[in-house]
Order: sequence, then structure tokens, then C-alpha cells
Amino acid sequence: MHRASALRWSHGTVAERLAGRHNSLGLLRLCLALAVVVSHARILGYGGKEYLRYFSGGQTDLGKLAVYGFFVLSGILVTRSGARLGVGRFLWHRALRILPGFWVCLGLTAFVAAPFLYWRLHSTLDGFNGPHGPLDYLRANWAVTTNQPDIARIMADGQSRERIHAGAFNGALWSLRYEVMCYLGVAVLAVTGILARARRAVLVITLVLGWLVIRHASHDAHWAGQYASHYLHDVQLPVVGHLSPTFLIYLGFAFALGALIEVAGHRIPVSDPLGVASLVVLAGSLHYGYLFTVGIPAFAYLLVWLAVRLPAPLHRVGARNDYSYGIYIYGFPVQQTLALLGCTRWGLAAYLALTLALTLLLAVASWHLVERPALRLKDLGKGTPSRPVQKHVPQQRKAEVPVSAQPT
Repeated sequence: MHRASALRWSHGTVAERLAGRHNSLGLLRLCLALAVVVSHARILGYGGKEYLRYFSGGQTDLGKLAVYGFFVLSGILVTRSGARLGVGRFLWHRALRILPGFWVCLGLTAFVAAPFLYWRLHSTLDGFNGPHGPLDYLRANWAVTTNQPDIARIMADGQSRERIHAGAFNGALWSLRYEVMCYLGVAVLAVTGILARARRAVLVITLVLGWLVIRHASHDAHWAGQYASHYLHDVQLPVVGHLSPTFLIYLGFAFALGALIEVAGHRIPVSDPLGVASLVVLAGSLHYGYLFTVGIPAFAYLLVWLAVRLPAPLHRVGARNDYSYGIYIYGFPVQQTLALLGCTRWGLAAYLALTLALTLLLAVASWHLVERPALRLKDLGKGTPSRPVQKHVPQQRKAEVPVSAQPT
């Protein structure tokens, strides 16, 4: 009786419905990337508060909420990849997905955008190649870091002339180092056999990270997340550079929620009532408080539910061409460049439209000319087939769960 009642409200399990390309994960990633760009428009162009800042009572804003969504979806896809591949092949795939596009973005910033903006500011290139110039920018940031945010004081001079409102060429890159740390965490789980034989450890890790978040957030309805908590002092690591344990805990919690959804998907129903409830909880926690207590877990389920339940034609968006990463890494420098050139005088709507158009153009070029060609090297030197995904699914449903073809 209980099982029959549950089936009436369920559209199968997450493991059954989220496998393969028949989902809207690509669309959601695209929307989250665009949300970051939209959120940054007000602060980068006009020095205002980002969208959702006032609505959430200072807990978060649209851009940071989108980053949490990114980490949830990465937790799903990257954990799936870690369970399917050997650890060496897994790390190779991760490097190919992140580094080529990132390095080309750094190069274009340093040797195309920066000299043009320096010339516009000073009517000369004298001094451009001095200390903290483009070569120093590449040396400082090549390892997915932002140890040098500016180039030849271009952003600092722009701020002093009140043309821009942030001192970094590409401030959006701050989250990539934490994503890389999560990748390394998945690699550890894979090489120790946890993903294959002891998946309950993922639940334990998620609960520990959740407890570290909630133990502070539950005392203040409008807790400002990682910006209010202080777990240990920030550290300086070789290659990676500056790292905040607090940021790692908060973003790691979102990533772990995605990882838990992946490994326990056979037990999680795709339920419309639960999907609507998660939307209500997220919206309520944004406005009335306790976002980091109940809102982020609700957001994780909401994303999965949307990925499954959005109309089938939307499943094609982002399934073959993933422009989300390019949008994320190019949006900030495009906005800074347009603001420094004075394009904000045309108003927010025009500034945002121009930003989105140029960012999307660069993202499309990045995918087709850099990211996708790099991903063709995934099987370089491959000697043995990838390890098959081991999903704990009831025996009669195993044949229905194909290996994921989602690009990760």
C-alpha cells in the first residue's frame, strides 16, 4: 500500500531519470552561468548591490547562489566521472575540461584586452610591460588562481577615475580553485575505493560538512554564509595559492550534496510535490532566513527535479555544446572592459545586453576552438577501458540505467 502510494507521486528515481543526456543539466548550467553575469552587471557597471542581496537580507546574491548551484551540479557529474574512470584518467579529464579554456582566457586578457585598455587610459604603452605586467599576470595565475588580480594597474587606475567599481580583471575566477579542490577530493574517494565499495562514506562527509555549515548558520536567520563564518585562518598552498578553509567548507557542502545525489540516486524519488516544496523552501529561506540551514539542500533537490521534469525539447540545450564554462570565465572581464570604455552611460539594460552578447560570442568561440578540441584528447594513450559505473539499483531496474554520456 505504501509503495503503491509512493509510486503515484513519483516519476522514478534520480538514478533512472538523470542518466545519459535525457535531462536538462546542460540548460541549468547555462542558466547558472548567465545568472552570474547578470548579477555582476549592477556591481561592476554601477557599484550597486547584486540582485537578491536585499531580498535575501544580506545572506547571498544571485551570483553566489548560482555558484552554489554550479557546485551541486558539478558534484553530480564529477562524482559520476570519478566512479567510471581510473584516477589518472579522471584527473586528465578534469584538467582538459578546466585548464585549456582557462589558459586561453588568461592569455586574451593579458595580451589583447589589457594592452588595449592601457593604451585607452594612458595613450601609450610605455610602462605596460613593467612590474605586475602581463607576463607576471600569467605566471601568478596559471594554476587556476588569482594571485595577481590586476595588470599594470589598469583596474586600479580605472577605479581612481571612477569608471569601474572592482579592482580585478577577472574576479569570477575565485571559485575555480575550490572546484579543483573538490575534484581532488573525488579522486581520493575513487583511489581509496570508497566510490566503488563504501558509498555511505559520501553521506558521512556530506553530514560533517553540513554540520560545520549549520552549526553557525542556525544561530542567525540571515547568516551571510562563508563571509560570516571563520573556520581556521586562510592558508597559502604551493601552486594553488591562497585558500580559505571556510569557503572550501561551504562550497564543498554544495558539491557533496551533488555527490550524495549521484551515489544515492537509486533511493531518491523524482517527485513533483517534493520539487514544488523545495522551490517554496528555497524562496522562503532566501527572504525569511536560514538559507544555509535548509535553503541550500532544497536548492540541490530543486536543480535535480528541474533537470528531470523540464520539457523534453529543453534537454537538447547544452547537451552537445556546453557554453556555460566560457560564459563564466569571460563574463567578468567583458563587463570590466565595457565599463572602463564608458559603455555604462547607455544605461543598465544596454550595458547588460552588450555584455551578454559579447560574452556569449567569446564562450561559443572558446567551446568550439579550445574546449571541445581539448576534450578530444581525453582518450589519449588510453590502454584499458573505463571502469563501469557501479550503481546500487534494484536488480530489475539495472538495465534501464545507461552509462552517462553527459560531457563532464
